[in-house]
Amino acid sequence: MRTTMRGAALAGISVAVLTSTAGGAFAGAFGIREQSTLAQGEAFAGAASGSGGVSSMFWNPATITMNPGWVSEQNLSFINLSSKITPTEGTNPAFAGLGGSGDIGQGAVIPAGATSYQLSDRLWIGIQTGAPFGLVTKPRDNWAGEVYGRSSRIFSLSFNPIVGFKVNEWLSIAAGPNIEYFRLTLRQALPISPNLLNLPNASLKGESWGVGFTAGVLITPWTGTALGIGYRSSVHHDIEGAFALPAPVSFLSQQVTANLNTPEKLSVGLTQAVSPVARMSLGFEWDNWSRLGTVGIVGRTTGGIATTLPLNYKDGYTYSVGGEYDWSPALTVRAGVAYEQSPIDFSNRSVRLPDSDRFNVSVGGSYRWNEKLTLNIAYSHLFLVGDSKLLAGPGRDYNVPGIALAADTSGSADIVSVGFRYVFGAPAAPIAPAPLVRKF
Repeated sequence: MRTTMRGAALAGISVAVLTSTAGGAFAGAFGIREQSTLAQGEAFAGAASGSGGVSSMFWNPATITMNPGWVSEQNLSFINLSSKITPTEGTNPAFAGLGGSGDIGQGAVIPAGATSYQLSDRLWIGIQTGAPFGLVTKPRDNWAGEVYGRSSRIFSLSFNPIVGFKVNEWLSIAAGPNIEYFRLTLRQALPISPNLLNLPNASLKGESWGVGFTAGVLITPWTGTALGIGYRSSVHHDIEGAFALPAPVSFLSQQVTANLNTPEKLSVGLTQAVSPVARMSLGFEWDNWSRLGTVGIVGRTTGGIATTLPLNYKDGYTYSVGGEYDWSPALTVRAGVAYEQSPIDFSNRSVRLPDSDRFNVSVGGSYRWNEKLTLNIAYSHLFLVGDSKLLAGPGRDYNVPGIALAADTSGSADIVSVGFRYVFGAPAAPIAPAPLVRKF
């Protein structure tokens, strides 16, 4: 009996630590792309070449040199996720009667901001803040997959100071440290009672600070063209926390650690003015999710590996195209579409992350209130496509012994973002004209 309970407890660790769903995070795995209202309106096409305004610093810090004077942008995004997991044939009969997950989606509000200040005709400083990773999901407490997940929360916050330098009239470079906080709280049912409607919870909480960097280059070979390449490094997190179990297996509760390396991001953007009042943008992003691999969970007392978390994500790729049009001197409208190859497929899909490839269709607009203030808004609808099957249990990476779960998954999201851009002051020194024709 002791061996059985210990096996169940360790299984609880293996499926609880650091997994996530797309709730509150709809940018592949548990990444968050909602860092710019302007860029969202074009489905993030050209985010690395400046389509996101000052907030483009998230993708490419060198875009800071596109903003003369002292400029700040603040953005607030609301992500409304709908996602369901429906058990199918192959699910453990005792648990199948508990039914599906219900809507595991939870609404999430994501703040992000960026500020740049021009020190001279060639030198800029700035800071970008936001939440690069996150999730909020909660299925019904009693459902067929309760031993694989009852709730998942990941919260992050990053501070990215930036120094940008305009080498000449067509080349800019920038770099800066990325200071990141990461916290998680995860729960799932522990199968130690015959009463499946009253199974106790196993839970894990942990947090960490880590440091990485961002760097980028911006090329403006002639007026109306901008090519940007940006890089966000991996951030290493030594997560420290507690794994808590109820009686009668509470003796297995312990302090634990886990090493997690967040994925690098490479962003490429091209923005081209096609007329004095219209611009087209292309975007590409690569996220190195495969570096997460299998995460070891280590007991702080024993120093040994208690279990492993087989994330085994693949790399993520996103392709986007968008455009914007100056309807009038005060109003600009924009639209875009993107396709993302998710790092999640049937081989590594879990109840905490029932993700798959998706399309993003977006529209947005900006209204120039006066010379200093511009108001921004964007709306996106995201829908999953392709394979949506999920299987956990014997022979799979996620396996609570004797409790199989076979299911169909579905999901979509509506995202509304609002923000503003405010110009505090004129440039500290004369500069060359901006590389793109813009009204704000």
